[in-house]
Amino acid sequence: MNYWLMKSEPSSFSIDDLQQVDFEPWDGVRNYQARNFMRDDMKVGDKAFFYHSNAKKIGIAGVMSIVKAGYPDPTQFNPECGYYYDPKSSEENPRWYLVDVCFEQAFHDILPLSEIKKLPELDDCPLTQKGNRLSVMPLQEKHWHAIITLAQQKQLI
Repeated sequence: MNYWLMKSEPSSFSIDDLQQVDFEPWDGVRNYQARNFMRDDMKVGDKAFFYHSNAKKIGIAGVMSIVKAGYPDPTQFNPECGYYYDPKSSEENPRWYLVDVCFEQAFHDILPLSEIKKLPELDDCPLTQKGNRLSVMPLQEKHWHAIITLAQQKQLI
C-alpha cells in the first residue's frame, strides 16, 4: 500500500463534499508530476490525506482511499470545461489522468500545516519542504503514521 496527500481548495471541493457523494473522480490536475503519480503509481487500496489548501484553515481535513486506478481525465476533452480543457490532448493520446477516491474519515477539525511542520519525523516530507506546491504527492509510511498519531493526540480523529 502507498500513502498520498492530495490537495483541494474547499471552495471547489471539500472533505464534506466527498463525504456526501461517497466517492469522486479526482479530476482537473494539470501538473505533469502529479499526473504521473496518478497515472503510474496510485493503486486501488492506497490511502490519501485530503488536504484543504487556499482556505482560512489550511491543513489535513481527513482520510480517503483510492478506489479506481489512473484513467484519462474526461475534462481534458470537453471545451466546456474551461481551464481543464486541453485542445492538444485526444482520446487516442490523453495527457491528463485521474483516480477515483472514496471518503473514509473527516477529522473533527483541520490539522494545520503549522502543527505538521513541527514534527521532526516530517523533516524529509515533501509537504514540509519549502516551495513544494504539488497538488498530489507521495508520503512515506513513517510520514503517514506520524500525521495520524498527531491527529489522534490533538483528538481530531
